[in-house]
Amino acid sequence: MARGRLRVYLGAAPGVGKTFAMLNEGWRGTHRGKDVVAGYVETHGRANTEAQIRDLEVVPRKKVEYRGKQFEEMDVDAILARKPQLVLVDEIAHTNVPGSRNEKRWQDVNELLDAGIDVVTTLNMQHLESVNDVVERITGVKQHETIPDAIVRAAEQVELVDMTPEALRRRMAHGNIYPPERIDASLANYFRPGNLAALRELALLWVADKVDESLQDYMDDHGIRGPWETRERTVVAITGAPGGEVLIRRAARMAMRAHAELFGVHVRSNDGLTGPPKQLLDEHRALLTELGGTYHEIVGDDIGKALIEFARAENATQLVLGASRRSRWVELTRGSVINRVIRASGSIDVHVISSEEPEREAPFRRPRGRRTLPVRRQVAGAVLGVLLLPLLTVVMAGTRDSLDLPATLLLYLLAVVTIAAVGGVWPALGASVAAFLLANFYFIAPLHEFAIHAGKDVIALVVFLLVAGVVSGFVHFAARRSAEASRARAEAETLARLGGQLMVEEDPLPLLISTLRTAFGLGGIAVLQRSGDGWVVETSTGAPVPRSPEEGDLSIPIDAEMELVVVGPGLAAEDLALLQAFTGQLALALERRQLRAEAAVAAGLAEANDLRAALLAAVSHDLRTPLSSIKAAATSLLQQDVDWTPQATHELLATIDEESDRLNTLVGNLLDMSRLQSGALQLVMRDVGLEEVVPAAIKGLGERAQTVDVSVEETMPRVHADAALLERAVANIVGNALSWSPPDRPVRIDAFAVGDRVDLRVVDRGPGIPPDQRDRMFQPFQRLGDQSNDGGTGLGLAVARGFVDAMGGEITVEDTPGGGLTVVVSLEASA
Repeated sequence: MARGRLRVYLGAAPGVGKTFAMLNEGWRGTHRGKDVVAGYVETHGRANTEAQIRDLEVVPRKKVEYRGKQFEEMDVDAILARKPQLVLVDEIAHTNVPGSRNEKRWQDVNELLDAGIDVVTTLNMQHLESVNDVVERITGVKQHETIPDAIVRAAEQVELVDMTPEALRRRMAHGNIYPPERIDASLANYFRPGNLAALRELALLWVADKVDESLQDYMDDHGIRGPWETRERTVVAITGAPGGEVLIRRAARMAMRAHAELFGVHVRSNDGLTGPPKQLLDEHRALLTELGGTYHEIVGDDIGKALIEFARAENATQLVLGASRRSRWVELTRGSVINRVIRASGSIDVHVISSEEPEREAPFRRPRGRRTLPVRRQVAGAVLGVLLLPLLTVVMAGTRDSLDLPATLLLYLLAVVTIAAVGGVWPALGASVAAFLLANFYFIAPLHEFAIHAGKDVIALVVFLLVAGVVSGFVHFAARRSAEASRARAEAETLARLGGQLMVEEDPLPLLISTLRTAFGLGGIAVLQRSGDGWVVETSTGAPVPRSPEEGDLSIPIDAEMELVVVGPGLAAEDLALLQAFTGQLALALERRQLRAEAAVAAGLAEANDLRAALLAAVSHDLRTPLSSIKAAATSLLQQDVDWTPQATHELLATIDEESDRLNTLVGNLLDMSRLQSGALQLVMRDVGLEEVVPAAIKGLGERAQTVDVSVEETMPRVHADAALLERAVANIVGNALSWSPPDRPVRIDAFAVGDRVDLRVVDRGPGIPPDQRDRMFQPFQRLGDQSNDGGTGLGLAVARGFVDAMGGEITVEDTPGGGLTVVVSLEASA
């Protein structure tokens, strides 16, 4: 008997419509003549879901008694006895009540499949075992009901039932998922927009991976070896060598243009030898991640073969390599990685990216002394002379009869030129003298003696020695000119780079003196400013730090009040010009620092002037309104010619009381904003309970806050905050919500623990605020078309944000599903 087929409707979160999709498929199958039953459907009391069952046959549930209570589970025995063609089973990850036929519902489903019955089921992403920990980190909720991934991956079909976070939250707000009493709590916790977006991405990636598996199985079954370009995938080889950033960015641009996935792979040798510098490799890995790629590290002795195997395993269509920096000798002896990759690539496109200059720029370092060639090359030249000249002499001695003296000297001259090209002037001069002596001893009569009988032989040897010396001098001169050109180029690049940093860096002075110290190999360096009779260190680096010009080895004036003082080895004369150029850059940096300080002072004064003007406007308009009401009420009560009734007197006194409270609130906000602007806010941080702060804040708002619906549990974690400031902030936020909310739709306050923070949510049902204006709502004196008549100055939310920011918290704004605005105050939970 053939095993039944399993089809899974997978959703990122509850409420996306999985049960709808399952019931619709069953109903369509019934009308196509298929024998379909509903084995278990969980409607959660939703009328719309129950209506989707329509005329489907429903297998009665089995009653299981556990601890004196009765529970309902799927009746597997009844379904096996009924033996339909297709059975609908909701929530496959469900854990059965103890005493049931199986512990898990997916085990029940396995029995139905073994019996040859097809099954259509539903599953939420958070119940998959492999992502259970990831879901817990995203939502803060641990799922105890899980199902092994292998069960779902073995399904013939997995279909994602997708819905955007915004649409799902609207369904929740309309009561289509949970009952009304659970809506606000769910929207504030599990169904937060960020949570839903992360779960949705997780589900999409899991299904995409399942599709890749199916495609790979199909390719294996049909003997298809090359990649199918159903989706572009780009692999870039990461070596950890300087300049790798250029290669990674180029590969990222190629992947972006092709809408491809980007993979970075580093092949580590399996022979235990030291790999590339770890710092560079870590930087390249971070860059790859930042550009949207994923990093992989594999082990292999053949780099080319390992790259191709990885590309084929990932079904890649493009492979990006950097141009080889190996010498031709290494490529001849060890082979070319690029050539091996190209030969084995098959249908994979291989891109070789060249880079003329390395990405990482080392600071300029001046040449030391007069050595124009490195010691390594000079030693190599000397060793070459010791080996080449005797060997050449032995060869020519064997053919002495066929070689005359000019030919012998020309061959010696060729050897000297070769030695000069490798090791420079000193090995070449030594080789010239050695060749002179060898030619005299072995090839000029009398042989085997350091003597010369013929005058023409003397001239030939002297000319040979002079020519060899001139050639060696030319080689030395060319090497020296090359070094000077490299030095000049390095100086220009350094100054250009420093000039660019001067324009980009916020304060380039520390960077300038650090580069100066590195470039010249100095010990300590400082910029000193004259202060009275002494000096003050403006900035410094290295050690020891000179505190006065007398403590340094060299002092260069920057301007009338500042000097650059360095401690270290003496500088050569040719280095002073570059040092003067550095000093000029320092002067520009100091001038820019001064201008920035002046600009900051000017900006502060301008901001203070704006605040002062706004305060004057508030005093002249907003404060006058409650004062006018108080004055009018008091004047009326003082009139002797009017006999006020007790009711009228009470109304006038109530007006004075209300307007006094209103005036007190306005003045308090003005003073709070003044303290925030001047930086004079004093914090008294301690562990505070929101169940204490919120009622106190609402009480201070008077009678209009009596309708506020508060849901703050006493078991909520305490927060680390200033109780008085937090109370003022909450009062301002709630007061703003009351101003916007209709009288028949009360403001609601909820508190929830989210990870290591506690969120206080103030939910109103007003008209809301467009997203592009939400940043403005926290700026001083902004009302954004406020329709309320409370006469506020527009400072309440600005003061609230200032207080919360000062306490290390955060205020964010969200749409209230169904209309309105939700202000979220997030604070750090106490340890």
